Amino acid sequence: MPSITPSSEGAPSAREDLDSVVIRFAGDSGDGMQLTGAQFTTASALMGNDLATFPDFPAEIRAPAGTTYGVSGFQIHFASYDILTPGDQPDVLVAMNPAALKVNIDTLRKGGLLVVNTGAFTKNNLAKAGYESNPLEDDSLAAFRVLALDINRMTLAAVKDFSLGAKDAGRCKNMWTLGLMFWIFGRDRASTIEWLKRKFKDRPELADANIAALNAGHIYGESAEMPSHIGAYQVPKADLPPGEYRNIDGNQATALGLVAGAKLAGIELLYGSYPITPASSLLHNLAKLRHCGVTTFQAEDEIAAVAAAIGASFGGKLGVTGTSGPGVALKSEAIGLAIAAELPLVVVDVQRGGPSTGLPTKTEQSDLFQAVWGRNGDSPLCVLAAATPGDCFRMAIEAVRIATKYMTPVILLTDGYIANGAEPWRIPSFASYEPFPVRFHTDPEGFHPFARDARTLARNWAIPGTPGVEHRIGGLEKNAASGHISYDPANHDQMTHLRSDKVLGIASDVPAAAVELGEDRGELLMVGWGSTYGSISQAVRLLRARGRKASHLHLRNIWPLPPGVRELVDRFDRVIVPELNNGQLVRLLRAELGCDAESLTKVAGQPFRIQELVDYAEARRKAA
Repeated sequence: MPSITPSSEGAPSAREDLDSVVIRFAGDSGDGMQLTGAQFTTASALMGNDLATFPDFPAEIRAPAGTTYGVSGFQIHFASYDILTPGDQPDVLVAMNPAALKVNIDTLRKGGLLVVNTGAFTKNNLAKAGYESNPLEDDSLAAFRVLALDINRMTLAAVKDFSLGAKDAGRCKNMWTLGLMFWIFGRDRASTIEWLKRKFKDRPELADANIAALNAGHIYGESAEMPSHIGAYQVPKADLPPGEYRNIDGNQATALGLVAGAKLAGIELLYGSYPITPASSLLHNLAKLRHCGVTTFQAEDEIAAVAAAIGASFGGKLGVTGTSGPGVALKSEAIGLAIAAELPLVVVDVQRGGPSTGLPTKTEQSDLFQAVWGRNGDSPLCVLAAATPGDCFRMAIEAVRIATKYMTPVILLTDGYIANGAEPWRIPSFASYEPFPVRFHTDPEGFHPFARDARTLARNWAIPGTPGVEHRIGGLEKNAASGHISYDPANHDQMTHLRSDKVLGIASDVPAAAVELGEDRGELLMVGWGSTYGSISQAVRLLRARGRKASHLHLRNIWPLPPGVRELVDRFDRVIVPELNNGQLVRLLRAELGCDAESLTKVAGQPFRIQELVDYAEARRKAA
């Protein structure tokens, strides 16, 4: 990021335009870095920048203060053009304590701006972070442009007139820091000031103190004699398609998509859930939408949550449950019940690092095998995957459509990166979506619950208590001709194939496989799914700019695979499948398509960097 020369008064003579900037805010889990990043994001969105964010939570819930285990980060990439990732390397790192510096300094690009809170660099905090000497004094940061400020002291000075206790006064330091960053990058403070007034409406003294700290940080940037290597910048408005936008994260978009899907189906929605990171905010978002025909139920455990959703579907509502990987494991028997009973059910799996408790706040794509095959018996269902936060809206609607049309459970895969990351989302017109109204069976003539639609193979959906169509269902095998319990071997074979054929038939009802970027044949095809979308797309752009005949295919239909995928893959010399797991989609593709795809894996709790994908493609190309 280039710097500019200050004027004689100490303020920059002009702001320099930059195409894009990546900032990473980092501090202790109590330093308010998520709030700071979120407010910088809001201000950037209101200025018309395109953006992508990456909140990086500590895995330890209550790690000792000042340790590397408790570092919380928030990365934002904002630009004057279309972007798809939160950036490979920060241009700016804000480190609120030594631990935050220790964890994140290797990510800051050489020559980047490092803003450090010297007030936290005490002997005790340095020792907690594992420093033998103070990095601010030993030239270990010479590769960066360092702005070292005692933010603790200046924050206390800014709020001293508000009679706050030491703890509340110290907590304002994130707002002081935000004010400084607002000045450096030309952001407007108005949205944050209004947010503080709303947040602390019952304690106006806290609102006033935080606003004073915000303004003080901004004033410091305006009036201080900045070092010559510290400039002021602006990122012009992005040229986005016209429309009304809002900032949205993946869990918000999923919640809205589920409600939109229920509206398009003409039925009400029940969401049964048990709190689990990173899916918990799905429950929070849906609980706010009661006026849209949503009932939310926080159950005592994962099994009760999914069982309640299945019961709601039996009663004529859309049953939905949400969780992460460990919760899917607990729900698996009940999901099998929904498969045997052939009831619509949407299961949202917001994936996280595993196995077991694993890395609960870190991102991973390791539930694909569990989603496709992870149940006892031959238990087929539909598996979908969203690619971006905004894409969660569309894919949630698609999950509802398939579940209700084919009378089957659908698993929608997202992950922590998508769920917590945010982007500007152009609010669609609801009228642009074609309704798919549910038609409940009410005619008693010849009725039995497992009579099927000849085309979709979906069974009848009749609301219990409807005169003439009263019926029972359950997990025991049913007779294909009558719906009664059956232990006949030939009938079980027939029903097993009927359930499989029904799910496989969904492939004829989804778009054919098509590249997102590039031609439909060539030298290299990168195949991705889920949250790898942005990294792959940007990597393919860079490869194409170098003259490579590279293309990008992104699968949203995981099971069954979309039509035409085999023919598309066969038209490329090389196929690379980057995944945030140990190679699950690549194994599925090899098994189903017989293709010789290369597996590129990363299981580190972090998304792919764009350069990782480019380097792999180029290195293997040279080796070949």
